[in-house]
Amino acid sequence: MPDTPAHRRSIPVPARPAPTRLAPTRPAPTRRGLFALAAGLAAGATLTACGSDGPAQADGAGTTGTTGTTGTAGTTGTARLVRHARGESTVPPRARRVVVLDTDALDSAVTLGLTPVGATTVAAGAPLSAYLPAERLTGVKAVGVIGSPQLEVIAGLRPDLVLGNQVRDDKRYDELSKIAPTVLSRTTGPAWKENVRLHAEALGRQTEAAAAERAYRAKAADLVAALGGPEKAAALKVGIARFLAGAPTRLYLNDTFIGSVLADLGLGRPANQDKSGFALEISPEQVDQAEADVIFYLVYGDPAKSDHARIVGGTLWNGLEAVRNGKVHQVDDNLWMLGIGYTGAGLILDRMRRDLVG
Repeated sequence: MPDTPAHRRSIPVPARPAPTRLAPTRPAPTRRGLFALAAGLAAGATLTACGSDGPAQADGAGTTGTTGTTGTAGTTGTARLVRHARGESTVPPRARRVVVLDTDALDSAVTLGLTPVGATTVAAGAPLSAYLPAERLTGVKAVGVIGSPQLEVIAGLRPDLVLGNQVRDDKRYDELSKIAPTVLSRTTGPAWKENVRLHAEALGRQTEAAAAERAYRAKAADLVAALGGPEKAAALKVGIARFLAGAPTRLYLNDTFIGSVLADLGLGRPANQDKSGFALEISPEQVDQAEADVIFYLVYGDPAKSDHARIVGGTLWNGLEAVRNGKVHQVDDNLWMLGIGYTGAGLILDRMRRDLVG
């Protein structure tokens, strides 16, 4: 799916909040939460179940609704009222049969210890997010393409909760809500931490989400320390370039998922990229605009159908300071653009540490 204004895979953001810096550390997690997240955020590690197959139980957080049976899966306990982008939905105390409609919700579910029963894919026949542990995706049924889920397939899975966002599924909200309680975030991209908190509230897994956030912040702080501290991190100008099949090359700005990760680290940005917005589009003749101390670049789709070969083989690209200094790194497009969540972000930090620190 091309990353166009209509189908921005990494950041479909109609409204763009400014990136935020790291907040103070929260209280220490439970032993159970720490174990789950330590495994989930380590590169290549296997995520633990975090109680996903255990009996449903009331979490105690959120607004209390009626008591009784909630959802088609027979979850019993105290139903909870969750406020979201489309209003309010009464959800099970701890949902077990969940369908996710975008990659951020999939990352949230797996990070918080739940294997969904169904998920959308980025294209027909495409696999689920490859950066997530394969064993945690076993048995997940494809329910259509992002933005075009198959409602009859979703209904056949008898979910007790559906997670999505307004950008993709606002027009299907009423139909989805007839199948199961449906919770929509406003968008994805730079609001990803807020969305994880919403997903956790809907899933009844706030403890796991708090542990995930602490693990991410700790990993970010470790990387900053390895770079020599906040001042040296801020002095390092990092650029993100993406070559797209059938579209101009893009330099990503601050109001993006990857832009928010750079902001969390306090890394510097080239002046032309250190601004609000989605991306700058450049032609092969404007490659000097990609100048940075370090450039991470990605390729989406068939490289032969993009400006990739023309640019990287040209004199302008090879004259960039980062290229001359060997500070250009090609990274995984699927992870850096679609890994919108704490597991994806943690793996990106691992790759940055390898390339920036060694």
